[in-house]
Amino acid sequence: MESSSGGPGVQPIAFPLLKGQKALVTGANSGIGRATAVALGRVGADVVVNYVSGRDAAEEVVREIEGFGVRAYAHEADVSQEDQVVDMVAAMVKEFGTIDVMVANAGLQRDAPVTDMTLDQWHKVLDVNLTGQFLCAREATKEFLRRGVVPEVSRSAGKIICMSSVHQLIPWAGHVNYASSKGGVLMLMATLSQELAPFRIRVNAVAPGAIRTPINRSAWDTPEAEADLLRLIPYRRVGDPDDIANTVAVLASDLLDYVVGTTIYVDGGMTLFPGFATGG
Repeated sequence: MESSSGGPGVQPIAFPLLKGQKALVTGANSGIGRATAVALGRVGADVVVNYVSGRDAAEEVVREIEGFGVRAYAHEADVSQEDQVVDMVAAMVKEFGTIDVMVANAGLQRDAPVTDMTLDQWHKVLDVNLTGQFLCAREATKEFLRRGVVPEVSRSAGKIICMSSVHQLIPWAGHVNYASSKGGVLMLMATLSQELAPFRIRVNAVAPGAIRTPINRSAWDTPEAEADLLRLIPYRRVGDPDDIANTVAVLASDLLDYVVGTTIYVDGGMTLFPGFATGG
């Protein structure tokens, strides 16, 4: 099981930034989602740990979160299925009373050259990575609007954080479905933000670069692979899940209450196009 404590030099945030708030993290039983769910619990939120498979891993995350003295439970749901998302948010409102933070993290890859990519591969990635985020945002927004701002809890009526990728900006040959889904997340986030900001609902995105997670293990798990990857990262280290989790925890808090409709790139400078560092 992957540790959520981060790599060398990555210190988890431990201040009660979200005390009393209720958060839902999709795809939270591994990788970035796991670290994010744990981070939100560490800073005081009660957390719903969503997963689509791997209940044992999800329950392990729940136990870790409960160790911070907050509440947590695991909920199985496929975010690409409308009825399951509706039921998940309704169950959370029944259990916790409301929702304050929606982290739409669940995502996957089905890679292939464009000439080999099947329609099923295309649809699966778009359905989870983009439609899933829309459904989660929609259902959370209904509760945010119903409840409104509760000043003693937060300055906002609710926070939606879309997990995107540097590939909402950087093309990625051989991954046209994934890159297209993340490009869609950029406009989904911005358009939702424009629509919902007048209701004091903050919608933002976090765009990870290369992060040490199981989904991309082959890109960093040997010295040779890591050296090749570091050529793309000016900061010269591969990110850890807590790099993303810490960003989400602060972004969800009132410390960044005036940040609206923004993507925060957490990528060690990958989006600086390091290939041009010597003049191209």
